[in-house]
Amino acid sequence: MEEKVYQFDLLKAQNAKLLKSERIYRIICESSDYGYIYQNLGSDEVLTFGSFEKMFGLRLHSTSDFYEFTEKLNAEDRNMVLDTLFCEEKEKRFSSCECRSLDDHSWFRIVTRIEDSELAGCECDKIITIVNITREKAQNSELLYMAYYDTTTGIYNRNYFVSLLTGMLQNAEKDGCKVSLLMIDIDDFKKINDVRGIIIGDELLQQIGSYLKGLMVKDKLICCHINNDIFCVAIYDPSGAYSVENFYKGLRERFDEPFVMSTGVEIRTTASVGVAEYPDSGSSALDLINCADIVVYKCKKNGKNNLQYFKAPILDDFLRNVDIENKLKAAVFENNFVMHFQPQYYSCNRQLRGFEALIRWKDDTGKMIPPSVFIPIAEKNGLIVSIGHFVVEESLRQYKKWSSFYGKNFKMSINISALQYKRDDFVESVMELIEQYDIDPSGIELEITESILIDDFDVVTEKLTRIRNFGVSISLDDFGTGYSSLSYLKKFPIDTLKVDKSFIDTLLDDASTRIITESILSMSHAMGFETVAEGVENERQFNYLASAGCDVIQGFYLGKPLSPDKVDDLLSDL
Repeated sequence: MEEKVYQFDLLKAQNAKLLKSERIYRIICESSDYGYIYQNLGSDEVLTFGSFEKMFGLRLHSTSDFYEFTEKLNAEDRNMVLDTLFCEEKEKRFSSCECRSLDDHSWFRIVTRIEDSELAGCECDKIITIVNITREKAQNSELLYMAYYDTTTGIYNRNYFVSLLTGMLQNAEKDGCKVSLLMIDIDDFKKINDVRGIIIGDELLQQIGSYLKGLMVKDKLICCHINNDIFCVAIYDPSGAYSVENFYKGLRERFDEPFVMSTGVEIRTTASVGVAEYPDSGSSALDLINCADIVVYKCKKNGKNNLQYFKAPILDDFLRNVDIENKLKAAVFENNFVMHFQPQYYSCNRQLRGFEALIRWKDDTGKMIPPSVFIPIAEKNGLIVSIGHFVVEESLRQYKKWSSFYGKNFKMSINISALQYKRDDFVESVMELIEQYDIDPSGIELEITESILIDDFDVVTEKLTRIRNFGVSISLDDFGTGYSSLSYLKKFPIDTLKVDKSFIDTLLDDASTRIITESILSMSHAMGFETVAEGVENERQFNYLASAGCDVIQGFYLGKPLSPDKVDDLLSDL
């Protein structure tokens, strides 16, 4: 009797333990986000657990209910899901698929796994797990979008475009076709950003991207946003409707119309386009992009709002400039420059007025590189600031030496670049050098170009006034060739006006040039400015300018640029 009681208590404890385990497993299943289907392969019994009913609004009792379940899914996915649900244990113990809901709003992953039964010693249990992977799919789609598309414009990004272009070139090689690569650079985009703000700038890029997206044709014409204000277009076998000419014609027509922003603001702009063609310009995607980049820069330099094709001489020029730039960096580091000085003479008596300081550079091969070549490169890459400091200091040093040794009064004119002038410490640095060399400021003249005058009016005026009050003269160089405005002459503290060489070259042969030149001279005198004509190369030019009232003459006719030892000879003869 006691034995039976013991066995009963033991059985009761085991049942309680089983009930507890069952309750725990049920709580876990019901709190899970997963849905579960259990199928007994021997009896065809089917049970559902977890979030299955919540996901699909039904319960399953047998395998025939699998068909009712698939009615809740996208019709295109149903056969695939049934194959997964009915997978036979002899075929495979594991199967999975991904499917969509009937309304396409959700994604599910269905995993079927067959388990061995410990009691029966055979495969008789199938567990089907259903997971909602909508968020995972959305994240993957977002990552996929970011991998292929530009987030600002919605068209292809640079990396994916290069991949597609590489495929285009491979097909073109097989088919013996051409591929045209167009680089589109929005003109003056920085000004739009500065004036209108980056929000308007981004919306402009979006509208341009939308226009280009509407032109895309799979395997024929693809577009991408390279960066900032640059887009690229690739055209496969450019002919007929997909020719470069037709594309550019449509682009010009679109840009002829204003882009209307969401705020109602109208933006008018233009685009410069550089074209590189496979196989003539390059054999790879990056070669074509680099060549198009080179030619679009040349297109912008030549006036913008145009289209230009890449040709071999353009690459030669580019490589030469790169070589010069690399050598220029070394020359700046080593201070490998020399100064020459071109004399200036009063037209009335041909007496020496002073010198204009001109920088000279020989590269490591001994070849003289003209300032007209290396100065624009230096201005582009910022080296002009270091070069300009060398010019100022070396010119002041020489001036001090000559004025002290020869006891002569003359002017030393020193050219100042716009980048050099814009530095916050520019005025202080010039004053410190003048004081360092103990120079009378009245003997120094700084030559500025008209490009300086288009910047912030108050800042420009303040700097010019400070340095002029210090005793330094200010000369406006190349007057009449850039942003000329009489308001500059009226408002800015200027002492001297230099008439550009382009006027002098045609002075004797063109009546309009003579009228302009004489007007400049007359106006300058009326405003109290001294006038200097540069580039005077013969006696006829000299006589005409002298009779027209030009105060100072500079040019090969009276004196070429001189090395420092030749300046010594000139001053010693005076």
